[in-house]
Amino acid sequence: MTLRGEAIPATTADQRLLDSRARADWKQKDAWRTLRILSEFVEGFDTLADLPPAVSVFGSARAKPGSSECELAERLGAALARAGYAVITGGGPGVMEAANKGASEAGGLSVGLGIELPFEQGMNEWVDIGIDFRYFFCRKTMFVKYAQAFCVLPGGFGTMDELFEALTLVQTGKVTRFPVVLLGTAYWQGLIDWMRDTMRVEGKIGPNDLDLLRLTDDVDEAVRHILDAGEISPAGDGAGAGQVQGFERSVD
Repeated sequence: MTLRGEAIPATTADQRLLDSRARADWKQKDAWRTLRILSEFVEGFDTLADLPPAVSVFGSARAKPGSSECELAERLGAALARAGYAVITGGGPGVMEAANKGASEAGGLSVGLGIELPFEQGMNEWVDIGIDFRYFFCRKTMFVKYAQAFCVLPGGFGTMDELFEALTLVQTGKVTRFPVVLLGTAYWQGLIDWMRDTMRVEGKIGPNDLDLLRLTDDVDEAVRHILDAGEISPAGDGAGAGQVQGFERSVD
């Protein structure tokens, strides 16, 4: 369903679900709302079940066309498509659109998982398969379930949310052999330094938890890292199964 202008509700489905001030009517509304939630899972699973191996790409919706991060995302999308991967993004503008464009122009499958927001956004024109979700948690499940890796480009709160959720799932063993690649060393280096010098030093993360990340500016290195950890090779012959490589830049 697409709504524009005054037809867009003042609140989102997530807001209405999570707002504790409306608790008085939960018996009438929340129990039935579970059916809508179930329908989103069913639609996502049914639509994406036949996807080829895929990589989820995250980054800022606010990045401008022609910016360095959009150019990087477009090259990444193309490289992933040439390696045999579908590219999954949030379906919006900025880095997401650039990654979808790169994949589409390289002949790959381009997927967009949109989300209902208080402001108008819409699916970008490079998406071959698009699903709009009402609930963030349904959408997040699809990002992880149908991807063999995450590539994370410069972004804001939403990007950070996806990054740390991925790291938590890998750290706790909820997903295995799941590379997480940060692209954009100048953007991410401060975060890496803080995780190394504060989180790790204070014992908030394990001594080897930074090995769950790969930091690079090189698209080819990022794709090779994913291939080395996955089950397909550039030729699609099933070779390349291996362990996730460590965080290569010095953290000591």
